[in-house]
Amino acid sequence: MSEPPAPVAAAPVTTAPPPGDAPARPAAAQRVLPQRRPWRWVATLVVLVLAAQIAHGLATNPFYQWDRFQYWFLRPSILGGLLITLKVAAYSAVLGLAGGILLALGRLSRNPVLRSVSWLYIWLFRSVPLIVVLLFLYNFSALYKTLSLGVPFGPGFVHFDESHLATDLVIAVVGLSLNEAAYAAEVVRAGLLSVDQGQHEAADALGLPRRYQFTRIVLPQALRAIVPSYVNQLIGLVKSTSLVFYVSLLDLFGQVQNMGSTFPGDVVPLLLVATVWYVILTSAVSVVQYSVERRFARGALRTLPPTPLARLRTALRTLRARTAPGAPA
Repeated sequence: MSEPPAPVAAAPVTTAPPPGDAPARPAAAQRVLPQRRPWRWVATLVVLVLAAQIAHGLATNPFYQWDRFQYWFLRPSILGGLLITLKVAAYSAVLGLAGGILLALGRLSRNPVLRSVSWLYIWLFRSVPLIVVLLFLYNFSALYKTLSLGVPFGPGFVHFDESHLATDLVIAVVGLSLNEAAYAAEVVRAGLLSVDQGQHEAADALGLPRRYQFTRIVLPQALRAIVPSYVNQLIGLVKSTSLVFYVSLLDLFGQVQNMGSTFPGDVVPLLLVATVWYVILTSAVSVVQYSVERRFARGALRTLPPTPLARLRTALRTLRARTAPGAPA
């Protein structure tokens, strides 16, 4: 019986580049060309031109009277009004958040009375303009000369004189707090409802008490949605403080209006002073909002977004690397 023939090894196949073609460049030496975006550059150029025109108009138009703006910007009357604005905003933010938490818990309660009263309060104060609330409170003494605590439809034990109790600052804080509580309640309720239902079911399965479930499981997760949204609400609250001028409280806007009546020629620079101060206050709140959002995003994102300072450092390093000697063109 004959043996099978031994296998013959195949000759190695070599592929030579066709004549006339240049040899392929290694991958490390190949240059990646960025995608051309001409319309992006056109839009950028248009925005820069418009911004330059606006800046030129603000700087050269004598109607703005920047010398008078500089004179009024740090005047004691303006700073005094700014201090009142900060007080009203701070007190109203704390009281509004406290009232909003109570209203949100009332809306989520199983008690039909608490749920109905909370819904009615939120519906009412979200429907009525803030200026109407402030003016109604300012004229509240015309409806009720005295306030008393006692038995309903019976004798009162403690009596208060409303005209002495409700000062202009108290009226402004109460009005803003009542209005703010209605909006804060919806922010808090939305945050509580954002917690996944499986978290509640898991806590019930473990037999955890209701109070422990709320403080240890529900609230920490809800704060991720509540705090950034409410800090954003504070920006609107700071701007809403300008309405307390109508209840005879000379805040920042009230002082500007008062000075504008005394010095009619400085109305425009005074309005610019108020505008710049409100921009500064809201920008400070925006910085707090960014920090709070970044802090509460730690448990939701694997990589936190870079801060503006980190972005600036990255851009400077990139620019330095491109302009360094020997850098590829």
